[in-house]
Amino acid sequence: MDRGGILIFILFAAVVIVAVILGSLAARKRRGELARLAARLGLQFSPDKDSAFADGWSFLAKLARGSNRYAFNILSGEHEGHRVFVFDYHHRTGSGKNAQHHYLTFFILLLPGAFPELTIAPEGLLSKLAQALGYADIDFESAEFSRAFCVRSKDKRFAYDVCNAQMMEYLLANRDLDLEIEGPALALTQDRRLSVSEIEGNLARLLRLRALLPGYLFDKT
Repeated sequence: MDRGGILIFILFAAVVIVAVILGSLAARKRRGELARLAARLGLQFSPDKDSAFADGWSFLAKLARGSNRYAFNILSGEHEGHRVFVFDYHHRTGSGKNAQHHYLTFFILLLPGAFPELTIAPEGLLSKLAQALGYADIDFESAEFSRAFCVRSKDKRFAYDVCNAQMMEYLLANRDLDLEIEGPALALTQDRRLSVSEIEGNLARLLRLRALLPGYLFDKT
């Protein structure tokens, strides 16, 4: 290797080392902020990677994607009368040079019963392509809501019960919400890892979604 090649190698190695150090510092800062948030909310906090915990929720569509799945920075406990879990989540798609690592933040609230799968997500290009291929979503009387959100469930009656007038109004005012109900779980996610400052507000939105579910759904369980 000539002198120029050695210099390039040294510079590259230095950039990698700096990136690793900065990433480690950012991760440590996030853990500290999350620990303080958990303490303030009266929740338990575990920073460790936990693949078994993630696998326990793999019946949820977004927690069954890819490989090398694990949760970490897990907040858990009773909050506002509900059992909740908030955690960072990792999964990998592709392999080798094409491998991509995805990091999301999940919010889960336990429901008193078991329910059929229902997904409500902002309408986008992928959902429109799926509809064109025959994967139809559920339409509602509100044309604005049907244009804004893709709702899918094998149980249309359940979808209509969940997407009542108050729920549709709330979702239209919060168009970034992406939620899933299945079994005992009401889950909320966005396709990114949220900053710590965003977590408490999204936890409040999860509780609001729970409050908008009609009481008679739980009388049936």
